[in-house]
Amino acid sequence: MLELRSVTAGYERRKPVFRDASLTVAPGEAVGLLGPSGCGKSTLARVAALLHRPDAGHVGLDGTEVRAWRHRAPRELRTAIGVVFQQPRLAADPRLRLADLIAEPLRATGRRGLVAERLAALAPAVGLTADLLGRRPHEVSDGQLQRACLARALVLRPRWLVCDEMTAMLDASTTAALVGAVESYRAETGAGLLTVGHDRVLLERWCDRTVEWAGCLGGGDPRENAA
Repeated sequence: MLELRSVTAGYERRKPVFRDASLTVAPGEAVGLLGPSGCGKSTLARVAALLHRPDAGHVGLDGTEVRAWRHRAPRELRTAIGVVFQQPRLAADPRLRLADLIAEPLRATGRRGLVAERLAALAPAVGLTADLLGRRPHEVSDGQLQRACLARALVLRPRWLVCDEMTAMLDASTTAALVGAVESYRAETGAGLLTVGHDRVLLERWCDRTVEWAGCLGGGDPRENAA
């Protein structure tokens, strides 16, 4: 279970982005977080992905209370979550070929021996050809780069995925391909998914349920809808 209970978070303690927010994602479940720009969806997603320490509240992952964030979090918790961000060019090292970008988490965790095997499996799964794997970010489109970023998020075979506006900058065909790749991975592994967006139609077609959230600066619970 991925669980956020009564979480308050922001970037200055006196100016929280939201207060007293709660959200749960069960193993194997797909939950969409729906809301307008500026309501704190991305901040909540970063808290859920252990990338942003909340000011108050509790975060639990697979029965473990999270007490440290980012690089201070235990490796077994950090590697249990794969994250895909909205803007791939801000999330990718421009010096790396796409193959090296995808393999980066394996090398960082001492699993170099798995690089060839995982690349061979993930590249076709996300729609990347061999010639694209040899290119650097400036030599590919946003959609191609986001495919590589999704493969990077999956390369450690995480139990949880957090997708923060993953398809917001992409055309319909690339969106469909990336959603299909995520769903194939989830069907194979039983991974849980938290996906953030403002496209109601996409989230309600994609997810088991949606959470409609305008932010919690005044407290209160988000409204949940079965998709």
